[in-house]
Amino acid sequence: MKKKTIKFRSDCPISTALDIFGDKWSLLILRDMLFKGKNTYGDFLEGGEDIATNILADRLAQLEYAKIITKHKHPDSKAKLLYKLTTKGIELVPALVEIIVWSEKHYTVHREAVDFAMMVKKDKAGVIKSVIDSLQKKI
Repeated sequence: MKKKTIKFRSDCPISTALDIFGDKWSLLILRDMLFKGKNTYGDFLEGGEDIATNILADRLAQLEYAKIITKHKHPDSKAKLLYKLTTKGIELVPALVEIIVWSEKHYTVHREAVDFAMMVKKDKAGVIKSVIDSLQKKI
């Protein structure tokens, strides 16, 4: 397998972030890990977004190379791998929360997103802390 690298287009912080996780697939994988508790290749394939297997494998490798996730042997299956968020990955929670709130404000989204956005509007710091605390227990 070819060694993974990240070529940064510039030193702009937005450009740098987009070089790492700026396509929809990477953000959807992170969404599934951060908010849906998904952590295996099969989980991500069944996410409802119809990601192609080659794209999924590439994005997981990219996120791992960037140290946003780590890959481990699955405790229940020799055939599966378990993906876990790193502290660096968990630190993306506030950014994804803001994207959810923005999307709910401007577009029609599913009921769970509406409910989540309402909770965030009432106590953003508390919701973010709760999500981060639950994820840190899994590291």
